[in-house]
Amino acid sequence: MTRTTSPSLRGQTRCVEILLAAGAQVDARNIDGSTPLCDACASGSIECVKVLLSHGAKVNPPLYIASPLHEACLNGSAECVRLLIEVGANLEAHDCHFGTPLHVACAREQLDCVKLLLNAGANVNAAKLHETALHHAAKVRNADLAEMLIEFGGNVYAQDNRGKKPSDYSQRNSCTAKCLAYYEGNPLRLTQLCRLSLRRALGQKALEKIPHLPIPTKFIAFLSYSQ
Repeated sequence: MTRTTSPSLRGQTRCVEILLAAGAQVDARNIDGSTPLCDACASGSIECVKVLLSHGAKVNPPLYIASPLHEACLNGSAECVRLLIEVGANLEAHDCHFGTPLHVACAREQLDCVKLLLNAGANVNAAKLHETALHHAAKVRNADLAEMLIEFGGNVYAQDNRGKKPSDYSQRNSCTAKCLAYYEGNPLRLTQLCRLSLRRALGQKALEKIPHLPIPTKFIAFLSYSQ
């Protein structure tokens, strides 16, 4: 454990500031390979995250384990997720155990984090062993989460490495099962498909570009998923 790791894990911002001022390495690795920024995100301390970033901490350190964004999603810290996205966190960072940050947020049912990731342009159909975020939503039996993913383009027919669709993991007659069955039999409305196509064309910075489009305010709200 490095000098900055323990305070970062505990969200002890002042201790982190003192250590950094004394020359501690901002991206020093822990025994498991994680950095202080990973630990600060795991603790959910937004102030500690800000201090580390202000001292040059890498938001996308070269890791084979969970990234800072993964850790923020595991913790359910929407504030940390929002800040990491703003400073350029890799939305598709892949951990061999967790998959992408979106997989993590869905597995933990962190809906605020999920919406932030999707609105920022995270790939809703990214696969971990062919398993998508929608598979996770079905497994945790969260109908609201499943519907959110579908509205952002989640593929209800995607099959994992066992050849199973998300609906195959839902409990019979549950709200999640009914939600998935509905969308398997009924495609998204044309307006929803147009929204997906436009956002896809605008890329990962879609949310920043949409407010500047020469269209009515209510259309901007619709494209931004704010209504």
